[in-house]
Amino acid sequence: MKPLKIFISSVQKEFESERKALAQYIRNDALLGTFFEVFLFEEMAANSHTASQVYLAEVAAAHIYVGLLGIEYGFEDTQGISPAEHEYDEAKKQLLQKWIYIKGYTDENRHPKELHFIKKVGNDVSRKRFETLEDLKKEVYNSCVRYLKQKGKINTHEFDESINSEATLEDINPLLIQQFVRSARAKRNFPLQETATVEQVLIHLNLIRNHQLTNSAILAFGKNPQRFFTTATLKCAHFHGLDVEKPIPDYKEFGGTAFEMAERAVDFVLSKISLSTGTRELSNQVNTAYEIPRRAIAEAIINAVAHREYYSKASIQISVFKNRIEVFNPGSLPDELELSDLPNVHGSYPHNPLLANLMFLTGDIERFGTGILEMIKLSKEADLIAPEFVINEGFKVILWRPFATTKAIHDTAHDTAHDTAHDAAHDKKYMEISFSPSRLLLIMQGEMSRTDMMQKLELTHRTNFKENYLDIALEMNWIEMTIPEKKTSKKQKYRLTKLGILERKKIKRND
Repeated sequence: MKPLKIFISSVQKEFESERKALAQYIRNDALLGTFFEVFLFEEMAANSHTASQVYLAEVAAAHIYVGLLGIEYGFEDTQGISPAEHEYDEAKKQLLQKWIYIKGYTDENRHPKELHFIKKVGNDVSRKRFETLEDLKKEVYNSCVRYLKQKGKINTHEFDESINSEATLEDINPLLIQQFVRSARAKRNFPLQETATVEQVLIHLNLIRNHQLTNSAILAFGKNPQRFFTTATLKCAHFHGLDVEKPIPDYKEFGGTAFEMAERAVDFVLSKISLSTGTRELSNQVNTAYEIPRRAIAEAIINAVAHREYYSKASIQISVFKNRIEVFNPGSLPDELELSDLPNVHGSYPHNPLLANLMFLTGDIERFGTGILEMIKLSKEADLIAPEFVINEGFKVILWRPFATTKAIHDTAHDTAHDTAHDAAHDKKYMEISFSPSRLLLIMQGEMSRTDMMQKLELTHRTNFKENYLDIALEMNWIEMTIPEKKTSKKQKYRLTKLGILERKKIKRND
């Protein structure tokens, strides 16, 4: 078996010790040494070729490019470009695997050209930061093992298909299995009936092997998934300005199954952004389009849940700012894709294929590999700035709100006159209603069921709707039940009270 060649690129003087130690580590490791060989320029014997000819030829002959980026940019040729950057460009030209490791967690004191180089690399591929040699070895080892698994060189199970030895069928919620089957039958003609046993469904979905549950079975249908995966949560925060600042006006951390976390996070974001009012004279029936299409928000969040790195100690973080929504996922792009591939039609390489398949069967994911394209399409149709995608210690999606007329507005320095003018234009179309139950008043028309109200507000999590919208509106006497003597009746509907009608008129006057 011919070994896979790794080309280590860096400013040689700055990374002299790391280069030697990393090469020795790969060569001496029982697993890595079997599959990989390392090229270091300084180990080559003298020859008649120029240095640039040698290192570019060696890059072209490699399978994997490992780039170590630090403080210095290095020697500059007549074009003002360093050998390390030339090597990176050649690796990109040759379509090599590119693994980038940045030393240090801040960019203080870095050479300006090195900062530019880091930004350039960040527009293409995932990057990992490290502080010590041990950190670097760990990251390289993980990259090597992941690559070998993808190439079928070693057979191991990904996180979502790995067996969880601590879990049993008692940890699975049968009601969630039934709900899944019902939804999957309606969306994708799932072949099993709702009468199928829990074990039959899990076997069909490849979520159980030899009577032992996989991690995905627990994430999707567990009674308490966080008992097994403490960081498998979604952290949601709302900020009034453009930056992360304390105190945080609203912060929630959602647990539960993968489906429940996604639903509650989407509902959280919808409660923080504005509703379309159609015209300034609101009719009794209001079109409740959100300023960012719900589907774009759901795609960003569901993608994060389906594709995150669950071995990571970090959680998914969702931040709502005045001009944008950020969805951070502690994962990375698959090696088959670069950042520049995302706005174009591309294949699907999910980190958690079993979990992604479950979300496909329920319709949460429409088609594999189309989520990002859908976000771009929906933003364009809503006349919003195109979403941005950032790779830095994870994968981040940025959805721009109507307030963000230019990307420069991300900076904290604004033109106040421009902001005031834009806010006025924004308010003509969107209504800021921070108190969630007030939104019920806008969508109520005649007698409506709970399902009708949720559909109007594009909400999916029943508990969230009940606690944050319905119960409060009932307590404030803004709405009332049509069958108050039978509160749990399937025929139960709701209507505005006289106080609710007055409150709705007040909201209209303030528009």
